[in-house]
Amino acid sequence: MDALPVRQLDVNAGSGLHWSGDSKKLHFTLGDELFTANAEGKDKATSQKIGFEQASDKPAGKIALTGARIVTMKGDEVIEGGTVVVDGNRIVAVGQDIAIPLDAKRIDASGKTIVPGFIDAHWHGAMNDGGLIPQQSWINLASLAFGVTTLHDPSNHSASIFTQSEMQRAGLVLGPRIYSTGTILYGAKTPYTSNVNSLDDALTHLNRQKAEGAISVKSYQQPRRDQRQQILEAARRTGMMVVPEGGSLFQMNMGMVVDGHTTVEHALPLAEVWDDVKQLWSQTAVGYTPTLNVGYGGLDGEHYWYARTEVWKHPLLSRYVPRSVLEPRAVRRETAPEEDFNVLRVARTATALSRAGVNTSIGAHGQREGLGAHWEMWMFVLGGMTPMEALRTASINPARNFGFDKDLGSIEPGKLADLVVIDGNPLTDIRQSDRIVQVMQNGRLFDAMTMNQIAPVAKVRKPLFFEGADGQTMPIDGEALESGHLGD
Repeated sequence: MDALPVRQLDVNAGSGLHWSGDSKKLHFTLGDELFTANAEGKDKATSQKIGFEQASDKPAGKIALTGARIVTMKGDEVIEGGTVVVDGNRIVAVGQDIAIPLDAKRIDASGKTIVPGFIDAHWHGAMNDGGLIPQQSWINLASLAFGVTTLHDPSNHSASIFTQSEMQRAGLVLGPRIYSTGTILYGAKTPYTSNVNSLDDALTHLNRQKAEGAISVKSYQQPRRDQRQQILEAARRTGMMVVPEGGSLFQMNMGMVVDGHTTVEHALPLAEVWDDVKQLWSQTAVGYTPTLNVGYGGLDGEHYWYARTEVWKHPLLSRYVPRSVLEPRAVRRETAPEEDFNVLRVARTATALSRAGVNTSIGAHGQREGLGAHWEMWMFVLGGMTPMEALRTASINPARNFGFDKDLGSIEPGKLADLVVIDGNPLTDIRQSDRIVQVMQNGRLFDAMTMNQIAPVAKVRKPLFFEGADGQTMPIDGEALESGHLGD
């Protein structure tokens, strides 16, 4: 290497490497810092902060949703004929016969059910196109229209997803709250390989991801247990979470449980487990996100719902997903007998683990923009959960997994105002969960069928590229789409 001298510029890596105009200095960035190194190599690289502060979006005004059945997720509490009062972006009162401020905008929710905003614990999706962040994303609109007010993405392009996350938080784009690992820590030989052979290596990777905006990292296919443990120790030192995937290897999954990861992502590769697994796992704080839509071991959840329902006709989904995207995937459907869908066995096992004390969450994996979150709940019920248990997997459970439960996951005074208004009762029929009429995210109330803002002030969104000038999608087979829930 004497003929090609190499010098390390920074222990935590960087991006945007470029020379100064006179070629005497090298510049690169990491997070909100600009680093500069002299070409002669005499001095250590220096840095300066180049970031800025932006106020988080927070609406002004009061809203009162009245007369609803409120499933608070505070234990098994259900308030009939209740009211939720919101001031700004926080819930200030919940209950029956509560005082409603005179200056609050009243929204009659009689006959409807209000549940906490859904939290998708394992979501992947496009955040940019060719490096460009869209001003309005139909994927975000669809997700939000289906009540997904918060998502956690355990693998995405760091620059794209953290840019989108900050823009959403600032109110510049409309969509769910966005949290992510950013780029995964891949142990296999890929363009994203992250070599971990010491604690210092692990700290380098986690410091880099944290600087970019990550709250967690995905430890993915790190082959040795000591490598995974080094990532865990680095996470403890940096205050981050670790959400690994076991690659359909049962022994690796159990090692992840014993070592104390934040969650185990994706389904166990065994359709059924015995008491030893239940007893072991329930003694830890490790959560479980089985991602039933892509469940391992056989036919999966996404294809179950293609086979059993006319997905392309869903009145809400077809409002936001272009026909050219939705119909090729959903119209020509393969089917199989019920017993061939292994995902139902996976759901039964997840139910058993949940009842043993394992904190279990939905994770739609980005399948079918928003509707996939409901499929997850429906499959949990097919696996034996009660509708209340299934609704927990989409609200308070993921909030607890990620430490969001001080602000999210239930309808209680002091928490952020993320709510879903359902025209039906999912407690008696979980398949009514997708009859969404309104969604509140961060104190702003939207009409689900249009994603126009209703309150605290009315605001019409701009049309999507495939909508007409009036904001309406082209009808299927020349017939107007009717509102309602997706039938069998």
